[in-house]
Amino acid sequence: MAEILVADDEEAVRALVSRALEIRGHTVTLACDGGEALALLQTKPYDLLLTDIVMPVMDGIALALKASVDFPALPILMMTGFSAEKQRAHNLDMLIDDVIEKPFAIEALVRTVEKALKNV
Repeated sequence: MAEILVADDEEAVRALVSRALEIRGHTVTLACDGGEALALLQTKPYDLLLTDIVMPVMDGIALALKASVDFPALPILMMTGFSAEKQRAHNLDMLIDDVIEKPFAIEALVRTVEKALKNV
């Protein structure tokens, strides 16, 4: 299955997303902010980046911009609980695959991840 990097500053969200994706056979690596995620992207190839938008150190928008330069084929999904941040992400339509609104249903998250992986 896929190697997925999940970046979110909320431990509960990281744990929930990780469990949901691992149950479906994916391997998940977790990062607590964009800076850590960017460093992890340099260590091995990932099939998908799933990142929160609002995080300390480096937010998901900055992470997506940097990741898309270094890894242009990497699908990027973003998560947010803030409607204003969702609009910021949609301004990146050419770089990201989709934006998932929090709170989300696990099945909706999994469907969005699977769709992004199929588009690779």
